Amino acid sequence: MTEQQPWQWDEQTWRGHVERVRAGRSLRPRTWPGGARVAVALSFDSDHETIPLRDGETSPGKLAQGEYGSRVGAPRVLRLLERFGVPASFFMPAVSALLHPEEVRGYVAAGHEVAMHGWIHERNMLLEPAQERELALRAADTLERLAGTRPVGIRTPSWDFSDHTLAITRELGLTYDSSLMADDEPYELLAGGEPTGIVEIPVEWIRDDAPYLMMERYGSLRPYTPPREVAGIWRDEFDAAHAEGGLFQLTMHPHIIGHRSRMAALTELLEHIDAHEGVWYATHAQIADYVLEHA
Repeated sequence: MTEQQPWQWDEQTWRGHVERVRAGRSLRPRTWPGGARVAVALSFDSDHETIPLRDGETSPGKLAQGEYGSRVGAPRVLRLLERFGVPASFFMPAVSALLHPEEVRGYVAAGHEVAMHGWIHERNMLLEPAQERELALRAADTLERLAGTRPVGIRTPSWDFSDHTLAITRELGLTYDSSLMADDEPYELLAGGEPTGIVEIPVEWIRDDAPYLMMERYGSLRPYTPPREVAGIWRDEFDAAHAEGGLFQLTMHPHIIGHRSRMAALTELLEHIDAHEGVWYATHAQIADYVLEHA
């Protein structure tokens, strides 16, 4: 039988796709801890060598770009966070954690969160359900062994959320996901219209360093936006979140943001945020726990 095209679907079919995973009730609290005006959730995806490895790229040049993230970028990020006294969430593929176990321990020792980010930064949409499940369970066990505590949150690699990701997330007993984009504020995930109790801490490409700053030698991907202009976009996002009393969530990568000129721009952003009253810096796990209790 020839597969139907989308314009041939009946209402049950297209509505079923839309309602498989959906945004439920808003979990935006009336106030943040201590009467804070805005919650700031900084996150770093410590992908390192797993991006080329995921695609079967094993050349030293490709791997060196990822190695920079662990060797130079992550230490710079940790020093900056320590300077401002800011906790952050580090989403780490299990293979990256196995390559750099001392980095995992460094995150934990500094009081940061270590959360799930796949096994080898795989593309979930290309996997069979059993494969995605097995890799997720293996990744959770690996991070628990290296970090000393079991992760409570997940960010799917490349935000590639499959039809089966939510069921696997529920099986793992995770508190939150941070891969979807249905709101600016935290919300509860629905599965087939039913509440799951899982918090979504939404991401957005606007608040990610990769679209602005990545470079592909043989492709069309180029870092056209200067770092300080990127920080200006993020500053506007923060200012609006502060004015609305909401959440400012940011996604970065040590191998991208960790370069000198980009760290200078991130420093300026943190100085801007720090100049405001009523800022609550929190990990994604802390955000999830708080909104579940207070929304």
